Amino acid sequence: MSHYSAKFQCFSGCDGSYPVTTAIYRCPKCGGLLEVKHDMAALKDRSAAAWMRLFDERYMRTSWPYGSGVWGKREWVMPMVTDDAIVSTGEGGTNLFWAERLGKQVDVPDLWIKQCGNAHTGSFKDLGMTVLVSVVRHGMLRGELNPRAIACASTGDTSAALAAYGAAAGLPVVVLLPRGKVSTAQLVQPLAHGAKVLQLETDFDGCMEIIQKLAAEGLVYLANSMNPLRIEGQKTVAIEMVQQFDWEVPDWVVIPSGNLGNASALHAGFEMMRELGVIQRLPRLLVAQAANADPMYQAYVAGNEIVAPIVAKQSHASAIQIGNPVSAPRAMRALKAMNGVVEEATEQELADACARADRTGLYTCPHTGVALACVFKLREKGVIQKSDRVLVVSTANGLKFTEFKRGYHEKAFPELDSRLRNEPVVLPANVDAVKAALA
Repeated sequence: MSHYSAKFQCFSGCDGSYPVTTAIYRCPKCGGLLEVKHDMAALKDRSAAAWMRLFDERYMRTSWPYGSGVWGKREWVMPMVTDDAIVSTGEGGTNLFWAERLGKQVDVPDLWIKQCGNAHTGSFKDLGMTVLVSVVRHGMLRGELNPRAIACASTGDTSAALAAYGAAAGLPVVVLLPRGKVSTAQLVQPLAHGAKVLQLETDFDGCMEIIQKLAAEGLVYLANSMNPLRIEGQKTVAIEMVQQFDWEVPDWVVIPSGNLGNASALHAGFEMMRELGVIQRLPRLLVAQAANADPMYQAYVAGNEIVAPIVAKQSHASAIQIGNPVSAPRAMRALKAMNGVVEEATEQELADACARADRTGLYTCPHTGVALACVFKLREKGVIQKSDRVLVVSTANGLKFTEFKRGYHEKAFPELDSRLRNEPVVLPANVDAVKAALA
């Protein structure tokens, strides 16, 4: 058993701590959010150089569980979970893509895309779900947890990840989806994994309200990013990107964000590296939101530290179509600590950013399109400098959003001017017709 440890603690600073196998999602004293706190004094028993060497030696190895980019950093993530409890699909270790052609076009030559969508279920949600499901299994094996089911509200990617990891662990899964607001691929994934899929006549915020009530009554174990176990896995994106840059920190990290847990996760990863001496500075953070679902952007431009809920409008970036983000307080702390900026992208801007990126060899989901569009805007404003190294976290695989891609190129969305569309040319099957088309 590792001598390192982690526990739940109130985000607002209330006294008291709780085992991570406790089925709680808010502070029992004040009702605020929880976070995972590590024994940092114990982690300082190794030097920064020793930690970097250890993580490099383990990176994507075949020995269990180090084929996972998350569990290769287990002491910094969830050190008490034993090998027999870990549920992993080899998450992490995703490509860091130098977007050379796109970067030259937009005057950001040092532009990189962290391809988190190249994961088992096609999104970065795998990173957090491996930790959450493993902790549940660890608690069950030791008689500390006995959930009827693990459950989430989702705009698609969370449900896919939970269903896959639940199936791998042999645990019952329930997902609540807003009917008609997720892609076909995202709907099929939890169905294929055997989850109980409940499609509700509401939006994500309505699903989230119901799932919180079910969790409060002890009917389900909550798997949304309100549960800080998810943050622990997702923070490894920050650690891994620095590792892939030979332990150098980029100038900017850009994240498309809806429920805002991912902004907090990035901050947690960078802050942990800094406290343990692995890095000396934090990058700047750009939180990118769709203009149709932009509560954090509205708070930012108004100079408010509290993110007021809004009613989100329909967006092609469906996974971040969230008006009442539960992780907003955590994200605001991350924004302040990382000298951050919040920007938004319209539907036209995100669609064109996707098409532009795809023309240079990428295949971006609409949420990554939001992030790229915001990078373009901040470069035009001079906030991002030409010499800056900019890293965009691509949160999902573009293949999940075939309807969006097809609709753009077939000009099926009346609200969009598909100026970069590329339509197929239909010809008779003869060589002269093909020659004519080539000419």
